[in-house]
Amino acid sequence: MCGIVGYIGSKQAYPILIKGLKRLEYRGYDSAGVGLISHESKLNVYKAKGKVSNLEDTASQKDTSGHTGIAHTRWATHGEPCQANAHPHLSQSGNLALVHNGIIENYATLREQLQEKGYTFKSSTDTEVLVQLIDYFQTTYDTELLEAIQMALHKVVGAYAIAVLDRRHPGQIIAARKSSPLVIGVGTDEFFLASDATPIVEYTDKVVYLQDGEIAILENGKPLKLVNLDNETQPAEIKKVDMNIGQLEKGGFPHFMLKEIFEQPECINDCMRGRINGTLHEVTLSAVNDHKEQLLNAQRFVIVACGTSWHAGLIGKQLIETFCRIPVEVEYASEFRYRNPVLTNRDVVIAISQSGETADTLAAVELAKSQGAFVYGICNAVGSSIPRITDSGSYIHVGPEIGVASTKAFTGQVTVLTMFALTLGKEKGEISTADYNRIIDELLQIPEKITEVLKQNESIASLSRIFTYAHNFLYLGRGYSYPVALEGALKLKEISYIHAEGYPAAEMKHGPIALVDTEMPVVVIATQNAMYEKIVSNVQETKARKGHIIALINKQDTVIRKIADECIEIPETLECLEPLVTTIPLQLLAYHIAVCKGKDVDQPRNLAKSVTVE
Repeated sequence: MCGIVGYIGSKQAYPILIKGLKRLEYRGYDSAGVGLISHESKLNVYKAKGKVSNLEDTASQKDTSGHTGIAHTRWATHGEPCQANAHPHLSQSGNLALVHNGIIENYATLREQLQEKGYTFKSSTDTEVLVQLIDYFQTTYDTELLEAIQMALHKVVGAYAIAVLDRRHPGQIIAARKSSPLVIGVGTDEFFLASDATPIVEYTDKVVYLQDGEIAILENGKPLKLVNLDNETQPAEIKKVDMNIGQLEKGGFPHFMLKEIFEQPECINDCMRGRINGTLHEVTLSAVNDHKEQLLNAQRFVIVACGTSWHAGLIGKQLIETFCRIPVEVEYASEFRYRNPVLTNRDVVIAISQSGETADTLAAVELAKSQGAFVYGICNAVGSSIPRITDSGSYIHVGPEIGVASTKAFTGQVTVLTMFALTLGKEKGEISTADYNRIIDELLQIPEKITEVLKQNESIASLSRIFTYAHNFLYLGRGYSYPVALEGALKLKEISYIHAEGYPAAEMKHGPIALVDTEMPVVVIATQNAMYEKIVSNVQETKARKGHIIALINKQDTVIRKIADECIEIPETLECLEPLVTTIPLQLLAYHIAVCKGKDVDQPRNLAKSVTVE
């Protein structure tokens, strides 16, 4: 949530900052701002409610000179979205400007204390409290900016990623983090700063991921310096970013979401590359091989995740229990962290997060580690927090996902969970060689089968026009398809703002069927697997109540094809792999309905790509 960008070097900062903010738009935001130290050491701050383009309009014809600057896109927590609450925030002295991601939990107490000392506030944010606190320590104790920041951060409770300018030191930016991501790009005689690597890769592939409690001093003509809150020097580990600028462009597609839907065949191939040998029928996950003892002796797996990742976890539960015969629980990370769960050193906690920075999932990981559980992370973003703090794990390797509504990350997560379950199941001897080989052969065919589904894009787009009127949708599935129904409903809610719910098809009779009428579209995942006859009955029950049925069926289906109002054909595959194929048309359906309704598909209202605060 929110986005920070910073630059210091020989170039003009403003164009770099604006381009960086646009790279971070996918994170979700409602206002934007930029702070620059001009050539005359004047601190110029420009802010606007709404899009980055509004900020550009505000800053046009104004002084945007300077080689040092910070910028921000804000997703409102404390205080409504408005210009006054947008970042950067200025200190009362006018010397300091600060941008901040996260939440200062004790801001109200600190605000009262500062008001008693004569400070006034122009916003209702927690962030302004922090910049005034730094200013107070700097002026009261006549300290340098670094020491004032350290004193202030010792006083605050909460999460933060901050970047601070002092107009009296135009060749310096100081940044710090705790429980909120911050990345430093190291160029030639210049530094870049961002919430993630996407604004940086255009300029350098060398980055440093700040650790919790670290402060970075970025100065012109000097090497990067890291210290902690007690001013102890910390090592700066420079890593190479495996990302290219082409991955951050739309590549001819109208939206990132559609591009990422169409990337899934390639992404799943990338996810499996080097891990599956089709000739030898071998699946190799090095993280599993390196920690066989903990994983094989686990008495229970607990999957913690949020949103789309939670739906992937529900599929993972069925895969692990089927192939490994180990009990699995799937928990919302936001609930898990607060309900005092019972964990032991025989438990394995699997944390799933696309960004690797999801605040609730991070907190769940910390809780699990504190109780002695072995923690395995499944993430997309290399170098993010969850891979760094977990005991082991696997990357999904699907490339940066810009669209807020997750698509390729979901199929990547399910692919990794499938390989995890196959690898562990074989080690435990719970899956036969015949089944193991058959699933590997079919898994390798999934990218081609997704390509077949994608060929129906135009027909799904045409079908979608029918449903722009709808106010509610139901999605039904059974077995492996139930989590896909949940995911399909979530996609529609996220980007079209149509209320949608996913249910196990058999649960229709326990309440939801009361909602079915002629104006209720019902999406049914009705592939010909072991539960097909049950699904036929559910479809007939829905049709009897005059529900408008959209069925996902296999090509050879003749029964449901006659009952359903609309049909989308799905290539036949093994039941355990069906989610990788059946989710694709649901992504396309949600996308095209949202486009028909004129919605902002890549940046839906009120949503952020990476939820880094509670």
